[in-house]
Amino acid sequence: MSFQLSSEQEMIRLMARDFARNELEPNAHQWDQKEIFPLETVKKLGALGLFGMMVPQEYGGAGAGAVSYSLALQEIAYSCASTAVTMSVTNLSCDPLLKFGNEEQKEKYLKPLAEGRYLGAFAITEPAAGSDPGSITTRAEDKGDYYLVNGSKIFITNGGFADVIILIVRTGQKKSNHSLSGFLLEKGAPGFTIGRTEDKMGLRASNTVELLFEDCRILKKNLLGKEGTGFKIAMAALDSGRIGIASQSLGIARACLDEAIQYAKNRRQFGRPINSFQAIQWMIADSATEIEAAYHLTLHAADMKDQELPFTKEASMAKLFASEMANRVAYKTLQIHGGYGYMKEYKIERLYRDARVTSIYEGTSEVQRIVVAREVM
Repeated sequence: MSFQLSSEQEMIRLMARDFARNELEPNAHQWDQKEIFPLETVKKLGALGLFGMMVPQEYGGAGAGAVSYSLALQEIAYSCASTAVTMSVTNLSCDPLLKFGNEEQKEKYLKPLAEGRYLGAFAITEPAAGSDPGSITTRAEDKGDYYLVNGSKIFITNGGFADVIILIVRTGQKKSNHSLSGFLLEKGAPGFTIGRTEDKMGLRASNTVELLFEDCRILKKNLLGKEGTGFKIAMAALDSGRIGIASQSLGIARACLDEAIQYAKNRRQFGRPINSFQAIQWMIADSATEIEAAYHLTLHAADMKDQELPFTKEASMAKLFASEMANRVAYKTLQIHGGYGYMKEYKIERLYRDARVTSIYEGTSEVQRIVVAREVM
């Protein structure tokens, strides 16, 4: 299958590239070193229409589709993987609202998210519930017109700045996926506080926090879908999210490859540029080949989503291959740089750290293999 981009898709890709190279690239190193969440720059990203790319125009989105979203996210990640995950999670937050929200919820939350006026987050992970959502202990008790939520969430991207959070908690008594429900949590809700900000290895310019709930009151009208459909909501969102992480991985890998090529052209050893050595050429060739393969896997999954076909298997395949590919390419690029690649003044040092988490969050590689095997068999 060949993906010939439409004029609109190419325009979106170039627009995202221009923004990334001018607004993100010059600042990404400083943001990373000082752990700065670039809120004003993120707002500009939203104003460009990059937060609701898969949302129809009637709900404030661009209606551009998943392929365009993937292309744009790749360009953002090339320059700043931290900003890319901020963009990815806000787009991910739109998906459950579009599929499961009622008209009042779409008007109140989806439109401002899609229009870039709100920042979104998705909260499912807990200290004892990562790959196993059935172990969620944060609970919402029905109190008539409202629910009282008690518990905590960890590793929540955008959590400290989000205006609305898709929250997955337990509403039933049984410890199973079927007793989970989704809620729309507003910033400043009574009983809701932001806990510690995580000190991360990579993606240090993205916001990752703990969320704490102590008799947090959420109105019943903020129940997303029906009680007991939280697991279904989460899995549907993560399918789309995995296209986002595959795209982020591609952006990181392309940046690594360009760094490798540039360095290999300029670095001389034994009287000649190191790009003349076969060992270096093979690392670059392998990296370029794997990037191309990941690109087609990712756009295939995105295209299936755009066609409204089942894409769970394809999204997991793309996320699995692209994330592990990004780690391999980052490794090779740092190896080509030698000792210089270990120094913070070189971009590969940041890219190497940023790449690592792609094979962990939104479903580890091991979970992706389970999903793919289940779908295949």
